[in-house]
Amino acid sequence: MRDTSKRRNRGERKARAVVPTPAYITRKIPYFEFLSDEGLQKIEDQAEWIIQEIGLEFREDPVALDILREAGADVEDTRVRMPKGMARELCKTAPKSFEQYSRNPERKVVIGDGHQVFAPVYGPPFVRDLEKGRRYGSFEDFEKLVKLTYMLPSLHHSGFVTCEPCDIPVNKRHLDMLYAHMRWSDKPHLGAITEKVRAEDSVAMAKILHGEEFMEKHCVIMGNVNTNSPLLVDKVVTEAIRTYSAANQGMIVAPFILGGAMGPVTTAASIAQALAEAMVCCAFSQLVRAGSPFILGNFLSSMSLKSGAPTFGMPEPVASNYIIGQLARRLGLPLRCGGSLTASKIADAQAAAESADSMHSTAIGGSNFTLHSAGWLEGGLATGFEKLIIDADRLGGYQKLLSGFDLDDNSLGKTAYEDVEPSGHFLGSAHTMANYETAFYDATMSNSDSCEQWEEDGSKDTERRAFEKWNKMLEEYKAPPIDEAKDEELKAYVAEKKVSMPDAWY
Repeated sequence: MRDTSKRRNRGERKARAVVPTPAYITRKIPYFEFLSDEGLQKIEDQAEWIIQEIGLEFREDPVALDILREAGADVEDTRVRMPKGMARELCKTAPKSFEQYSRNPERKVVIGDGHQVFAPVYGPPFVRDLEKGRRYGSFEDFEKLVKLTYMLPSLHHSGFVTCEPCDIPVNKRHLDMLYAHMRWSDKPHLGAITEKVRAEDSVAMAKILHGEEFMEKHCVIMGNVNTNSPLLVDKVVTEAIRTYSAANQGMIVAPFILGGAMGPVTTAASIAQALAEAMVCCAFSQLVRAGSPFILGNFLSSMSLKSGAPTFGMPEPVASNYIIGQLARRLGLPLRCGGSLTASKIADAQAAAESADSMHSTAIGGSNFTLHSAGWLEGGLATGFEKLIIDADRLGGYQKLLSGFDLDDNSLGKTAYEDVEPSGHFLGSAHTMANYETAFYDATMSNSDSCEQWEEDGSKDTERRAFEKWNKMLEEYKAPPIDEAKDEELKAYVAEKKVSMPDAWY
């Protein structure tokens, strides 16, 4: 009889080890190639035709028009056209991948070139939870969401507007939001973009936290903006680029296109338009500062042509996620897509199905920075506390899927057969004990108990379990340490800026 006691002891010791949580995903599986090279070339040719023949409107920012004119673009009033190949050539100076640093070096993320980062929902004015229902977001809600995002290991990035704190004046809330991200989390985050001064505040506060000299060479904050599709780049976009890119910080520009409304009703045409809009914005960012980080964004969705309402998880936007991934890789730029998207008002079966289809195509298609990965409800109008927890649980599964698996002797189970004879079982074997902790993803929001056990524990559905989890997480939350001098300087900056202007509620 074989002596397996030593192997069993080794297995037990390994099983008790802490499983490390990566700060971001390094993809180890192939990309899904939806279109042939010939098909991709047709879309690229259409994008170039739009840029050269139709052009894009650049409004309300004469400085941006001057920059484009001096670079050789054809500027007629506010219409900007570029000769074929000009935008693509300018995009070449943007890095294929880059690092975004956080105040905790262990939370630094790499965006682009086979690396993938998940961030929570961005922008909803409403929040929803099982206890209080749907309501306008408050700053208390916002702080809770920042803390929960910090505690969820499958969310690598803190985002920014996890909900709108509607109880704070519009012109001041970005200051409180920035401070909350900087103080109650040590994950990387985004900054404000809605007005130039708010973008400047974001860069200024980042300099306090990270140091001006460090920021000159490293990305520590990013702006995320949407073009005003179709084919309009307003001053919110150009001023954000002129602020963030000039400071060598990251810019994300995502055309927001509902097919049949802000773009042609056919999917291929909308993809080409999105590529044209994002590519021109990248070119502009490189004219502001060559080499500054840029993420090519994409948000294409279908819509109900009966009601005009956006629809999510449908086959057309799923296909667009795969195709835009291919186009971004050909262009050599990191890609941003949407994540767990749904039109459902609550975390129900519709939300699960639509979010799963949206997120799966985004992840497998190769999105390097995925916004709205968790918490999105109601077409982006509401942040769901329970949805945040449920989505984050599924993201852990995507993280394992994208990481592939090993094919060494241990993974192939060579030693397992030393313990187990034919017709035996592997439960309790040394190989199982050595690997059980990491062999399968543990979806904590899923219940695999017997029906009797589930009923005995209260017959709780997934939403109820998520409600209990996020409340328990907040009870256990501990703020990450921060340099006291920097913290005081940040608070002083916020206080000084807020008293310098009257409240504005629109």
